[in-house]
Amino acid sequence: MTPPKELLVSAIKDGTVIDHIAAGQALAIIRILGLSDYQKVVTVGLCLPSHAMGKKDLLKIEGRELNAAEANEVALFAPQATVNIIRNYKITKKFAVKLPELVESFIVCPNRACITNHESITTVFYIIPGKSARVRCQYCEKIFALEEIKEYNL
Repeated sequence: MTPPKELLVSAIKDGTVIDHIAAGQALAIIRILGLSDYQKVVTVGLCLPSHAMGKKDLLKIEGRELNAAEANEVALFAPQATVNIIRNYKITKKFAVKLPELVESFIVCPNRACITNHESITTVFYIIPGKSARVRCQYCEKIFALEEIKEYNL
Protein backbone atom coordinates (compact mmCIF):
# COMPACT_ATOMS: atom_id res chain seq x y z
CA MET A 1 0.00 0.00 0.00
CA THR A 2 1.45 3.38 -0.97
CA PRO A 3 1.39 6.14 1.63
CA PRO A 4 -1.04 9.01 0.98
CA LYS A 5 0.36 11.96 -0.99
CA GLU A 6 1.04 14.87 1.30
CA LEU A 7 1.29 18.50 0.17
CA LEU A 8 4.21 20.04 2.07
CA VAL A 9 3.80 23.56 0.67
CA SER A 10 0.42 25.21 0.15
CA ALA A 11 -0.92 26.17 -3.28
CA ILE A 12 -0.94 29.75 -4.58
CA LYS A 13 -3.75 31.39 -6.56
CA ASP A 14 -1.64 33.49 -8.95
CA GLY A 15 2.11 33.81 -9.39
CA THR A 16 5.17 31.70 -10.10
CA VAL A 17 6.44 28.41 -8.74
CA ILE A 18 10.11 27.61 -9.27
CA ASP A 19 10.56 23.89 -8.75
CA HIS A 20 13.52 21.49 -8.96
CA ILE A 21 16.01 23.93 -7.45
CA ALA A 22 19.13 22.15 -6.21
CA ALA A 23 19.03 21.92 -2.42
CA GLY A 24 20.62 24.98 -0.85
CA GLN A 25 20.20 27.32 -3.85
CA ALA A 26 16.78 28.88 -3.10
CA LEU A 27 18.30 31.65 -0.97
CA ALA A 28 20.62 32.72 -3.82
CA ILE A 29 17.60 32.88 -6.13
CA ILE A 30 15.72 35.00 -3.60
CA ARG A 31 18.66 37.43 -3.65
CA ILE A 32 19.00 37.67 -7.44
CA LEU A 33 15.25 38.14 -7.90
CA GLY A 34 15.13 40.78 -5.15
CA LEU A 35 12.44 38.93 -3.23
CA SER A 36 13.56 39.92 0.27
CA ASP A 37 11.74 43.26 -0.16
CA TYR A 38 8.78 41.80 -2.03
CA GLN A 39 5.51 42.83 -0.39
CA LYS A 40 3.55 39.65 -1.12
CA VAL A 41 3.88 36.09 0.13
CA VAL A 42 6.98 34.15 -0.89
CA THR A 43 6.96 30.54 0.26
CA VAL A 44 10.35 28.87 0.54
CA GLY A 45 10.75 25.12 0.77
CA LEU A 46 14.25 23.97 1.66
CA CYS A 47 15.54 20.39 1.39
CA LEU A 48 12.19 18.95 0.37
CA PRO A 49 12.14 15.28 -0.64
CA SER A 50 12.42 14.66 -4.38
CA HIS A 51 12.36 11.36 -6.28
CA ALA A 52 14.56 12.70 -9.08
CA MET A 53 16.97 14.83 -7.03
CA GLY A 54 16.93 13.32 -3.55
CA LYS A 55 16.48 16.76 -1.97
CA LYS A 56 15.35 19.98 -3.63
CA ASP A 57 14.34 23.56 -2.87
CA LEU A 58 11.14 25.22 -4.05
CA LEU A 59 9.95 28.83 -4.31
CA LYS A 60 6.35 30.04 -4.63
CA ILE A 61 5.98 33.73 -5.42
CA GLU A 62 2.45 35.07 -5.15
CA GLY A 63 1.32 37.80 -7.51
CA ARG A 64 4.42 37.83 -9.73
CA GLU A 65 5.11 36.09 -13.03
CA LEU A 66 8.76 35.70 -13.95
CA ASN A 67 9.73 36.87 -17.41
CA ALA A 68 12.17 34.93 -19.60
CA ALA A 69 15.20 37.03 -18.58
CA GLU A 70 14.52 36.47 -14.87
CA ALA A 71 13.99 32.75 -15.44
CA ASN A 72 17.31 32.52 -17.26
CA GLU A 73 19.08 34.24 -14.36
CA VAL A 74 17.62 31.51 -12.14
CA ALA A 75 19.32 28.97 -14.43
CA LEU A 76 22.73 30.10 -13.16
CA PHE A 77 21.94 28.69 -9.74
CA ALA A 78 19.39 26.04 -10.65
CA PRO A 79 20.00 24.73 -14.18
CA GLN A 80 17.45 21.91 -13.75
CA ALA A 81 14.70 24.22 -12.45
CA THR A 82 11.27 24.45 -13.95
CA VAL A 83 9.15 27.58 -13.83
CA ASN A 84 5.39 27.24 -13.51
CA ILE A 85 3.13 30.24 -14.06
CA ILE A 86 0.00 29.88 -11.95
CA ARG A 87 -3.34 31.56 -12.64
CA ASN A 88 -6.42 30.79 -10.56
CA TYR A 89 -4.62 27.83 -8.89
CA LYS A 90 -3.81 26.17 -12.24
CA ILE A 91 -0.54 25.89 -14.14
CA THR A 92 -1.04 27.95 -17.31
CA LYS A 93 2.56 27.84 -18.54
CA LYS A 94 5.47 25.59 -17.66
CA PHE A 95 9.00 25.79 -18.98
CA ALA A 96 12.53 24.74 -18.12
CA VAL A 97 15.07 27.46 -17.45
CA LYS A 98 17.86 27.99 -19.97
CA LEU A 99 21.35 29.30 -19.29
CA PRO A 100 21.78 32.72 -20.90
CA GLU A 101 24.86 33.47 -22.98
CA LEU A 102 25.69 36.43 -20.77
CA VAL A 103 24.43 38.27 -17.71
CA GLU A 104 24.71 41.98 -17.15
CA SER A 105 24.76 44.06 -14.00
CA PHE A 106 23.67 41.70 -11.23
CA ILE A 107 26.91 39.79 -10.52
CA VAL A 108 29.72 41.61 -8.71
CA CYS A 109 33.13 40.45 -9.93
CA PRO A 110 34.98 38.53 -7.19
CA ASN A 111 38.30 39.85 -8.54
CA ARG A 112 38.92 42.87 -6.29
CA ALA A 113 41.41 44.24 -8.85
CA CYS A 114 38.75 44.24 -11.61
CA ILE A 115 37.92 47.71 -12.93
CA THR A 116 34.21 47.06 -12.26
CA ASN A 117 34.96 47.19 -8.54
CA HIS A 118 36.57 50.64 -8.81
CA GLU A 119 34.65 52.44 -11.56
CA SER A 120 30.98 52.90 -12.29
CA ILE A 121 30.80 50.21 -14.97
CA THR A 122 28.04 47.70 -15.56
CA THR A 123 29.40 44.20 -15.10
CA VAL A 124 29.14 41.72 -17.95
CA PHE A 125 29.77 38.00 -17.51
CA TYR A 126 29.80 35.37 -20.25
CA ILE A 127 28.43 31.99 -19.28
CA ILE A 128 30.66 28.98 -19.86
CA PRO A 129 28.25 26.04 -20.01
CA GLY A 130 29.14 22.64 -18.65
CA LYS A 131 28.29 20.27 -15.84
CA SER A 132 29.04 23.12 -13.44
CA ALA A 133 28.55 26.38 -15.24
CA ARG A 134 31.22 29.02 -14.82
CA VAL A 135 31.31 32.71 -15.68
CA ARG A 136 33.99 34.88 -17.33
CA CYS A 137 34.21 38.59 -16.59
CA GLN A 138 34.30 40.69 -19.75
CA TYR A 139 36.69 43.20 -18.17
CA CYS A 140 39.29 41.26 -16.19
CA GLU A 141 38.70 38.06 -18.21
CA LYS A 142 38.98 35.87 -15.10
CA ILE A 143 36.84 32.76 -14.89
CA PHE A 144 34.88 31.95 -11.74
CA ALA A 145 32.84 28.99 -10.54
CA LEU A 146 29.37 30.08 -9.45
CA GLU A 147 30.26 29.19 -5.86
CA GLU A 148 32.86 31.99 -5.95
CA ILE A 149 30.19 34.63 -6.65
CA LYS A 150 29.30 36.09 -3.26
CA GLU A 151 27.84 39.52 -4.12
CA TYR A 152 25.06 40.69 -6.37
CA ASN A 153 23.85 44.11 -7.53
CA LEU A 154 20.14 44.07 -6.81
